Amino acid sequence: MKRVVITGERQAELVDAPDPKAKENWVVVKIHAIPMCTEYKAWVGGWKIDFLGHEAAGEVVEVAQPGCVKVGDRVVAQCSMACGKCRHCVGGDYIHCQDAPDFAAIHGSPEGTATMAQYLLKQDWLLSPIPDGVSYEKAGLSLCGLGPSFGAFDMMNVNAFDTVLITGLGPVGLGGVVNARFRGARVIAVDSVPYRADLAKRMGAEAVIDPRSETALQDILSLTCGGRGVDKALDCSGAVAAERLCIDALRRKGKVAYVGECAEGPAIKVSEDMIRKGIWVIGSWHYNLSLYRPIMKVIQESPVIDLLISHRFPMSDIQEAFEVSSSHDTAKIILDPWA
Repeated sequence: MKRVVITGERQAELVDAPDPKAKENWVVVKIHAIPMCTEYKAWVGGWKIDFLGHEAAGEVVEVAQPGCVKVGDRVVAQCSMACGKCRHCVGGDYIHCQDAPDFAAIHGSPEGTATMAQYLLKQDWLLSPIPDGVSYEKAGLSLCGLGPSFGAFDMMNVNAFDTVLITGLGPVGLGGVVNARFRGARVIAVDSVPYRADLAKRMGAEAVIDPRSETALQDILSLTCGGRGVDKALDCSGAVAAERLCIDALRRKGKVAYVGECAEGPAIKVSEDMIRKGIWVIGSWHYNLSLYRPIMKVIQESPVIDLLISHRFPMSDIQEAFEVSSSHDTAKIILDPWA
C-alpha cells in the first residue's frame, strides 16, 4: 500500500508499505476518504513523521474473527484506540481510556496505525456504521470536523435560546458553527482570516470579530442582551488570548468549553472567574460514542454541511494539499488515497 510520510521541512511524499493483516478483533479497513487535520504543523516545522493522520472513512475488507463488523461494511474509523473494557470505554468515552493497547506489541510494528494511507487496522468496536446515502467524504466529518464541538455543545446543552461565542475558525471551529446553527443557537465568531470569516457567515454566524481589534471584547458584548455577555463559549484555537476572551465575553453563570489544544499557561482565574462569576469550565476532547447517530443527523440534514468541505486532493498531491492546509484559507480538506 501507499502512505504519506513527512521527510523534512515542507517536504512530504508517498512511500510503499506492507498491507496490514487482520488479527483478533483488529480489522482491515480500505480507506476511501481521509480528512486532514493539524498534520500541516509537522510539515511546516519539518518534523519527520512516518505515520500520519487520525481520521478516516472506508470499507471493511478483512476480518480475523466474527465481531462487530463484516467485510463490505462502510464505516467511520473513530480516532485513537482503547482497551474496550474500562469504565470510560464501556460508557462510550473511549477517548479517555488509560489502558490503550500497545499496537506495535500486538502487530509487530506501527504499520496500520496511520490514516494517511490506503489501508488501516482498527478495533472492530471503534468502527461506526455509515448510513445509506451518506458519502465517505461527508461521513468523515463526524470525526474532527464536527465531533469536538458536538461533544462540547452536548455537555453545555447548547440550544435555540443561546448566544454562542466560537473562537478560532479552523475546520473544528467552522464545524462548531455548523453544529451551533443546527441546534438553533445564535453564533458570534472570532477569527482574523478573511476566508474563514466569510465562510462562517455563509454558514450562519451573525458576526465575526477580528481578535486583533482593540475593541474585540466590547464588540462581542455589544451583540449580547444588555451587554452582559454570551451564554456559552467554545474555544477551538488553543490560543491563551482566545481562551481568556471566551471567559471575559461570558455572562455570569455561563459555560465555556475548550477543545483547542494548548501547551501554555492557564487563562482561568479561579476566584474571579469560577467562584465570583460562577462560570462553568469544561474540557472536551472528542465525543461520547452514543452521540455518533445525532452527529450523522447533522451531516444528513444541515443545509450548510457542504460548506465544511472546501478542498479535495488526490493523496498523490500531498505536497499541494499541505500547502493549501497551511495557508489557513480552507475548511476541511479531504484526501483520496487511491488517486
